[in-house]
Amino acid sequence: MEPRVLCVLLLVSTLALSSLAQGQLETCVVDPHKRTNCGSPGITPSQCKDKGCCFDDTVRGVPWCFFPVAVDNPPEEECSF
Repeated sequence: MEPRVLCVLLLVSTLALSSLAQGQLETCVVDPHKRTNCGSPGITPSQCKDKGCCFDDTVRGVPWCFFPVAVDNPPEEECSF
């Protein structure tokens, strides 16, 4: 394929994927031992989510209701023609 065609395909793919992730500035994927507590003991999943926090009770000894962390967005690459 021609370099321009590849660049356009890459750009279209990037735009499609970024529109899917748009608004996703935070994530609940946090190392369990790096979680920052967001609720009191006994908080329910719905109470936790109502506070805008994440809930995961699969790991004992760490906060189950915790603050989400910022998503790292690498700088977008540009094509040069």
